[in-house]
Amino acid sequence: MAPKNENLAALVYGPNDLRLEPRPIPEPAFNEVVVEVDSCGICGTDIHFLKDGGFGAQRLVKPIVLGHESAGVVRKVGSQVTHLKIGDRVAIEPAAGCRTCDLCKVGKYNICLDGKHCTTQKHDGNCSNYYAQYADCCFKMPDHMTMEEGALLEPLAVGVYAGRRADVRLGNKVIIFGAGPIGLVCLIAAKAMGATRTVILDLEHAKHRLEVAKKLGVTDVIAIGKNDSEDDLVRKIHQVLGGPADRVLECTGSQPGMRVSIKATRNAGRICLVGLGNKDVQLPMVDAISREIDITTCMRYNHDYPAAMEIVASGYVDVKPLVSHHFDLANVHEAFRVASQGEGIKIMIHLVPRDTNNPVKFSN
Repeated sequence: MAPKNENLAALVYGPNDLRLEPRPIPEPAFNEVVVEVDSCGICGTDIHFLKDGGFGAQRLVKPIVLGHESAGVVRKVGSQVTHLKIGDRVAIEPAAGCRTCDLCKVGKYNICLDGKHCTTQKHDGNCSNYYAQYADCCFKMPDHMTMEEGALLEPLAVGVYAGRRADVRLGNKVIIFGAGPIGLVCLIAAKAMGATRTVILDLEHAKHRLEVAKKLGVTDVIAIGKNDSEDDLVRKIHQVLGGPADRVLECTGSQPGMRVSIKATRNAGRICLVGLGNKDVQLPMVDAISREIDITTCMRYNHDYPAAMEIVASGYVDVKPLVSHHFDLANVHEAFRVASQGEGIKIMIHLVPRDTNNPVKFSN
């Protein structure tokens, strides 16, 4: 199929103001490639920009292109790029540092203050027909991987980084709070890292997400009822795990999730806060301090695309069950409605007809 000669993009102008508009087709800098985007997943941060005008310090100050979970085909190559060529199928890592600041020089490009991180208030995302990115942030996919799997590497890389930050090890008992896309990729990553007993929790109305967790091999799920107390949840968690957890991946960003995380973790356990939720929380810190529970955080990923690519390409993990809905770009408004209502798991937008660039049809 010939490349498109237009560049339509999904831009947010303000709360609930999403527009599909043409933009210039970019040209690559010397160290960039221009990718014709094939598939783009919708992330919770995209929804925050659309529904709330942003999240945390990231506020909408100008119209921006949404989307950052993407894969596509290289169509233009910068003058000094040697490892990629036109026609290569690539997964796009949408976070890059400035490469000169102290944070970048110690390997923390993921929180570089002047980096090219999309989607943020300073940088457009890649839910557009064409997107220019640093070539070293574009990872060539093996022939048997689908474009949808390539797009899913972005959330999976978050799960891999969260697992590394939590120091998940062989034989660990792990709690995951939240069965949304990030919670589910954290489950996948924790199991790949050696967790042997896992439990994932979400609200009763999210039972469809808990069913996906079962398909992904979680030891058991807990549907949180409106009358469940913190102590009730701790007891249920311990029943599943056979005792306190070694590690926790808290993916809801909620005060109740953080509080139960501390209470359900063993002495000298480790909690990684992954989700963005409540701005301020009250936590049982005396309990955490007296039992030496380490609490850490993670933001984006830190050179985790290679590991995410390897575990998918090798067949060690299967991320395809995460995809629940498919929409073409013309139906982007309906795609965001479904995503914002929580009706599915991972909503995939196709910027070219489905399976155009897949060696085998995507099926889950």
